[in-house]
Amino acid sequence: MLRRTTATGLGIVMLAAGALVGAAATSYAAAPGTAGAAPRPGPGLFAKLTHAQATAKFRAAGISWSSSGGCSDRNNPRCTSFDQINSATVDGVITLKGATGCAINLTGGTETGHASGTYSHWNGYKVDFSLSSCLTSYITGTFTSIGGSKWKSGSGNVYYKEGDHWDVTYYNCGGCLAG
Repeated sequence: MLRRTTATGLGIVMLAAGALVGAAATSYAAAPGTAGAAPRPGPGLFAKLTHAQATAKFRAAGISWSSSGGCSDRNNPRCTSFDQINSATVDGVITLKGATGCAINLTGGTETGHASGTYSHWNGYKVDFSLSSCLTSYITGTFTSIGGSKWKSGSGNVYYKEGDHWDVTYYNCGGCLAG
């Protein structure tokens, strides 16, 4: 990370950061003729992480996880696994935690047993959160309702209140500067 103490240097760093954010936003633009389609992933943000890499990042950010089976085997639906999760998904959860200040407990990751599809749990785009009044208030009060118990963040990620948990699809990291 570059650190400058002069106003000019700070301006240069801020311009560079703005360019990075702009480049990241550009990489998520929907393909022409696909209005309403899911954003196209950009390079780098969708690197696959191991369970150990993801949990180290979650732990460092103060994010917890739990499993009904007390395990992390990706091939067991009673486990909570983060093996093969997208880096952008992990960073998106961390971005949400920082924006909300809420406790976040993950109850679902990349383990088998969820619905299939391109933007699925198995493919690393989705996680499940335990419900909390803090998260629910933030999501429903900050993001745009798109109907059917779904809210869309300004960055395009979708938060779906599925009965006893939030099912979240991360098309990007929610405004982080990861690359």
